[in-house]
Amino acid sequence: MSPRHPQRIEPGPGQESVWDYPRPPRLEPSDRLVVVSLGGREIARTTGAYRVLETSHPPTWYLPPTALTDGSVERARGTGSVCEWKGAATYWDVRGGDGTVLRRVGWSYESPTAPFRAITGYLSFYPAQLECTIDGERVRPQEGGFYGGWVTDEIVGPFKGGEGSWGW
Repeated sequence: MSPRHPQRIEPGPGQESVWDYPRPPRLEPSDRLVVVSLGGREIARTTGAYRVLETSHPPTWYLPPTALTDGSVERARGTGSVCEWKGAATYWDVRGGDGTVLRRVGWSYESPTAPFRAITGYLSFYPAQLECTIDGERVRPQEGGFYGGWVTDEIVGPFKGGEGSWGW
């Protein structure tokens, strides 16, 4: 395949290929333990998350607002962005246990499109900025800084986001 269309990595036992995910993306509930922390402070913990699965992207995980630790997030200043699938995003700042505040490291959809209504008010976070785990495994960030996919050992790519992947 040409660099514009990368070669899919064949998944091993217990793995998923992001090239088997649909486009448009699909929303999938999960009962796995998802934990988000900053500076030793647990920001969120849940077994009631959703993940968004989209071709060429690692899953993005959304946590219910009830999973958030009181005072750990506050609405960020400024405007949001728009996802072609989910609609207008709202951004969130996160406060860690050591007093650190990271700006615009979480996002939600307060009025998502019909296929994504189940995640209304749920938050996702950039794993490049926060400590995110799924069933105890530390999540690695999707390359490039633009997308918020969560990479784990069970997900194989190649993943959109890195250098040269914008046209995929």
